[in-house]
Amino acid sequence: MTPRSLAVVVLTGALCTVAFTGCSSMTSHAAVKAEKDRHAAPDFTLKDATGKAVKLSDYHGKVVLLNFWATWCGPCKIEIPWFIDFQQSFKDREFAVLGVSLDDDGWKAVKPYVDEHKINYRVVVGTEELSQLYGGIDALPTTFIIDRSGRIAMKHEGLVSKGEYQNEILDLLNGKTLQKSAAVPRGVPAFFWTK
Repeated sequence: MTPRSLAVVVLTGALCTVAFTGCSSMTSHAAVKAEKDRHAAPDFTLKDATGKAVKLSDYHGKVVLLNFWATWCGPCKIEIPWFIDFQQSFKDREFAVLGVSLDDDGWKAVKPYVDEHKINYRVVVGTEELSQLYGGIDALPTTFIIDRSGRIAMKHEGLVSKGEYQNEILDLLNGKTLQKSAAVPRGVPAFFWTK
């Protein structure tokens, strides 16, 4: 690799890092869906690491960040510390994070990861049936933001910024539904935000 091509790779990586983790400079976010456009999140019951049953409907009345992830997923590793922060910051406001691991090795891979990273929210090991209930999880991470009535207010496939998640959570905790903004975050080239 030439020094010039190495510099391009490093610069591109730095810009990607700014684009995905520079949450404090975010000036816009996709709005949560209007209430009339939300559909019920499929209920499920799975066991957590202690063997205790976790039922999504038990979270009714809370805003829930439901995250499908895996221990080998790079973008998931970026998001998990954010979700730990959200669980700590918003737990007293009727909010909860629920992680659904799709690791093929199940608890053998997941339990050590949860312990090592001190994950402070509940984690379950998902199934193919659960993946299909949620439309087929084709990309990791895939995250659903669920409102207090148990309806899906937002779905994200792939990595989005911490600020975007935080704004959506706060919108739902504060009872707001905002309109989507077309603004691009300051300092981030537009090609990172357009399809």
